[in-house]
Amino acid sequence: MKKRCIFILAFLIMTNLNVIAQQAIGGATSIVSPEVKADNTVTFRYLAPHAKEVKISGDWMPAQGWTPGSEAMTRDEKGLWTYTTIKLPSDLYSYYFLVEGLKTTDPNNVYLIRDVASVTNVFIVGGGKGDLYKVNKVPHGTVARRWYDSPGNNMTRRVTIYTPAGYESGKEKYPVLYLLHGMGGDEEAWIALGRTSQILDNLIAQGKAKPMIVVMTNGNVAQEAAPGESSLGMYKPTFELPHTMDGKFEETFTDVIKFVESNYRVKAEKSGRAIAGLSMGGFHSLHISSYYPNTFDYVGLFSAAIIANDKITSKVYENIDKTLETQMKNGYKLYWIGIGKTDFLFKNVSEYRDKLDKLGMKYIYRESEGGHTWTNWRVYLSEFVPLLFK
Repeated sequence: MKKRCIFILAFLIMTNLNVIAQQAIGGATSIVSPEVKADNTVTFRYLAPHAKEVKISGDWMPAQGWTPGSEAMTRDEKGLWTYTTIKLPSDLYSYYFLVEGLKTTDPNNVYLIRDVASVTNVFIVGGGKGDLYKVNKVPHGTVARRWYDSPGNNMTRRVTIYTPAGYESGKEKYPVLYLLHGMGGDEEAWIALGRTSQILDNLIAQGKAKPMIVVMTNGNVAQEAAPGESSLGMYKPTFELPHTMDGKFEETFTDVIKFVESNYRVKAEKSGRAIAGLSMGGFHSLHISSYYPNTFDYVGLFSAAIIANDKITSKVYENIDKTLETQMKNGYKLYWIGIGKTDFLFKNVSEYRDKLDKLGMKYIYRESEGGHTWTNWRVYLSEFVPLLFK
């Protein structure tokens, strides 16, 4: 009798699991969204029979302050809402829906990216620079999340590291690009939002960039790692954290360099090191490269947050003119600055360029359309990388 009961129970469990599996399969929808068409228009679809209003917001739309604009979708008799864009230039785009004012992602698009505490869907329009952000049939590098000891911060911290195709099977030493994120980001930002591995794979395969290692740090020294990836568990990411732009990250950056140069086959010399970053990461790159003035031959400032804060007292920021002069006298091969015409930091960057001009410090300046966006930063990375380690 006992065996019979066990058998029946097992049968019921298996039957129930089978029903759930069939429901999961049967629940799949035939709705395609987004549909990227041959003419580079894109159609979005969202099923909401009872909704009175559905809008779409995408980063190709004119911005309304810090957020993209939105446009109304059209409802058919079955409650399927649709919207088709104009012809879009080749790029990677993000979007979300607003269902009666409630922000939601596209249930028919599994491709999502987190930016600080916001999650949006993404898609790529090819036929131009968007092809650089795709996974193409080229040799692929490896992306690893490594933990390193940071004595300066009294903790073990996580870093994301890209090694080029062939690294594991070879003996060659490689140059290193240290790539830093902006405020609210972490060691996941450049690899996810910035499409770093795809850009590097494609540029290297095309012969436009030297094979290199890319080290993507977490610039928030109060964190062990990105939210959800540390001993603190799954907490909501926040925009500004303790020790933000107070000199602590710059002071302890040598912990990262020591880890990389002790664990990877690298060219541990000035000519084999580059540093670049966006926004807060540009601020960090500026000060790290000048505070350790004979360490990097290549520096990139992408929409750099060059903002003076009189309340912060750090040896890193003291006498910046003198540290820049020392950096200039020691010599470097490239100092690259990029900024969008409508970026809120445009004036600050212009003032910083005036300082460099007065010092006689040479640099390459790239002025683009648009503002403080990943659209620009991916372009800056794709233009900066081919100039390195020549």
